[in-house]
Amino acid sequence: MIPKEIQNALNKQLNLELYSAYYYLSIAAYLEDKKFDGMAAFFKVQAQEELGHAMKFFNYIAETGGRVILESISKPQTDYKNIEEIFQIALNHEKHVTQSIHNIVDGAIKEKDHATKVFLDWFVNEQVEEEATMDKYLHMAKMIGENPQGLFMLNAELGKAQS
Repeated sequence: MIPKEIQNALNKQLNLELYSAYYYLSIAAYLEDKKFDGMAAFFKVQAQEELGHAMKFFNYIAETGGRVILESISKPQTDYKNIEEIFQIALNHEKHVTQSIHNIVDGAIKEKDHATKVFLDWFVNEQVEEEATMDKYLHMAKMIGENPQGLFMLNAELGKAQS
């Protein structure tokens, strides 16, 4: 059985992962409305990944004798000024998720909860990839700005990567 404080933190993270999926779906909906189908596909895949992460937390909490508690999911932002803003917000969000996971790792180490620490190692590594991906596309969006040809190419690249 995991310590109660760790169980609470894992439940909070589970709900953050669900919010992440919801948030990325909101971005996908915005991008589809703007006819950026490739970028929308990218964020739909991101949403699916976040749901997968949430299920890992769900299953771990249940398997360790904890109780899963689902909270309300806040309405995410629905409008953006440009593609750069989308990737900046996504990168900032991934950094927030990373910090949250690191805080749970710190708590697991403090509580000598070795199983949870090992479980979280995968997420620590995954967040390196998540941040790097968003950072990469943020840099591209900054270079492109509002250039239609550049946006077309980024949309095509992200769409091709998802097929």
